[in-house]
Amino acid sequence: MSYRIRDARPEDHPAILALNLEWEAMLSPLDAARLARLDAQAACHRVLCAGAEGQERVAAFLLAFREGADYDSPNYRWFAARYRRFLYIDRVVVATAQQGRGLGRRLYEDLFAFARAQRVPRVACEFYVVPPNEASRRFHAGFGFREVGTQWLPESRKQVSLQIAEPAAR
Repeated sequence: MSYRIRDARPEDHPAILALNLEWEAMLSPLDAARLARLDAQAACHRVLCAGAEGQERVAAFLLAFREGADYDSPNYRWFAARYRRFLYIDRVVVATAQQGRGLGRRLYEDLFAFARAQRVPRVACEFYVVPPNEASRRFHAGFGFREVGTQWLPESRKQVSLQIAEPAAR
């Protein structure tokens, strides 16, 4: 099967919403209006498409923000309060049927190339440590992420590990 990464387009939004819903237990909810707002604020909103050109379907997506975005995520705001320049990965989602094919890795490599081209000194993200997400911890460690803090999410029983990596080091 062939894959290609490109910028997300409005016609991709229904597929992006479906993927987000598939993994909503590990993400925040997303509806069409919120996705349109986030898309407008995003520094990098990419999709990874599977299939032949003209018959492609969205198999994965990544959404990331630069500092200064008007974004209400408590995790984004944590980084914004501590770092002057960064690229924050809000969410990366790979369709269940496409798991284990390295698609998340391809999206991260694409994002790190974007960060280097934009001369962004750090990429920020978080993942759950309560409940534990060991697969995400291993995945991010492979990209050189290191913990710089933790926080409990408001009105939740979930705790995240706040992580930073330096794209120039890759």
